[in-house]
Amino acid sequence: MPMPDAMPNDSVQTACDTLIAQARTGVLLTVRNGHPFGSHATYVLGEDWSRVYLHLSRLALHTQHLLEDPRVSLFIAEPDGPEKNPSSLQRLNLQGTAAVLPPTHDTYDKVKERYLTKFPRSHMMFGFGDFALWELQMQDAHLVLGFGQAYQSHSASPKDWHHQKPEKKT
Repeated sequence: MPMPDAMPNDSVQTACDTLIAQARTGVLLTVRNGHPFGSHATYVLGEDWSRVYLHLSRLALHTQHLLEDPRVSLFIAEPDGPEKNPSSLQRLNLQGTAAVLPPTHDTYDKVKERYLTKFPRSHMMFGFGDFALWELQMQDAHLVLGFGQAYQSHSASPKDWHHQKPEKKT
């Protein structure tokens, strides 16, 4: 079966934006005892995928892991359904590091407002002392839009997608 041609960069970016908009939660992967640990998390993005913001409780295991090791991944996937092929679901995997976004940071109020707009029921949790906004500074993205449609991007140019082709065997 021949590999499909790469999609135009604008089409890849539009598909990425659509995926992010339709999936309100993702799987946050932290490091626990040297192994990946997955948690369900709500998120908002900055201007692009290179900045992701989470509102996390210090009591949660994933937050304790981040305090020990800031390496993180966020996995966002198209919702599954009985009419869909699970192997071809669109998905985005982001990798980077995490740090607390202090309330004194110049972007804090804007991020908090965006978070509350997307998740209004979380308003009460902003008053809890164990919760904090976290900024994930993502360096790499891997986007799968279907069979033969995998793309990679880097934070230096987050809207520049490169088609991932299998290496040819010689």
